[in-house]
Amino acid sequence: MKITIVCVGKLKERYWQEAVAEYTKRLSKYVQLDIVAFADEKAPETLSLAQEEQVKEKEAQRMLKAIPEQAYLVTMEIGGKALSSEEFSSFLQERALRGDSHVVFAIGGSLGLGESVLKRANYRLSFSKLTFPHQMMRVILLEQIYRAIKIERHEPYHK
Repeated sequence: MKITIVCVGKLKERYWQEAVAEYTKRLSKYVQLDIVAFADEKAPETLSLAQEEQVKEKEAQRMLKAIPEQAYLVTMEIGGKALSSEEFSSFLQERALRGDSHVVFAIGGSLGLGESVLKRANYRLSFSKLTFPHQMMRVILLEQIYRAIKIERHEPYHK
């Protein structure tokens, strides 16, 4: 299976970079993993709702260019479906069984995902009703993908 994470925002802090590198290394034994990160759209601190939508849509257009048409797109959203780690493992297994050999996860920037990416989604997933920084969400997603694979393979995972 090929997994791509398309996300907005660069990892500036070393601890996020190290965490992503660690999970990328762990996952390399099981899946082909790509991470495509785009810079945040430049915007002033205070924005009107219309300006926020414009920023999100500019980011969305860049994201869509990186998502192959045949890929199964999972958007990471607060309003998405919440799954347990076991259910997430089953979800990934089901993708493979249904022939969805390329799964793309989309993580928005500080304002969220643009409408065009949301409309393209095959599945909307939530890891929490809480809001996380997009850098942290990237690490959480990688950890949960790794955990899901270990569950599916009945391999031990540290608790």
